[in-house]
Amino acid sequence: ISAVDLIKGIGLCAKMNSIDVEGATGNVHTNFSGKAEAAIKAFKDGHDYVYVHVEAPDECGHRNEPENKIKAIELIDEKVLPIILDYLNNCGEDYKVMILPDHPTPIVTKTHASDPVPFMIYHKNGEVEGVDTINEITAKATGDFVEVGCGLMKEFLEA
Repeated sequence: ISAVDLIKGIGLCAKMNSIDVEGATGNVHTNFSGKAEAAIKAFKDGHDYVYVHVEAPDECGHRNEPENKIKAIELIDEKVLPIILDYLNNCGEDYKVMILPDHPTPIVTKTHASDPVPFMIYHKNGEVEGVDTINEITAKATGDFVEVGCGLMKEFLEA
């Protein structure tokens, strides 16, 4: 689920379905709730894995819009995560969720950076360890570093 053609294309190359969401724009005015509802529908339709991409924080970084970048992250926290997690919690099954940016886009440089990205893996029935909040500093403090990006999916599946 993405408004970005590149992400949709990568998904299609990986033999995934590309799900369109009305009002998905790739910026801070995207249909956040619609993306969450589309994810739930995909689960209900039998998909075991759903990828939701929200471009808004990245675009705000490119545009040097710190207030909108914060707003975009807050909207993800308000209109995407709780809707999906509420559905998953009420399914009665074990599940995992991984949350991360696809890359850093610092406001100060307005471009992509090659710095490691913070990530969080939550396993409903798994042991809880890690940090109280996720950001570049707390993620680095865990010492959990994935050297090669494609190794992150392995870590997710084995968590």
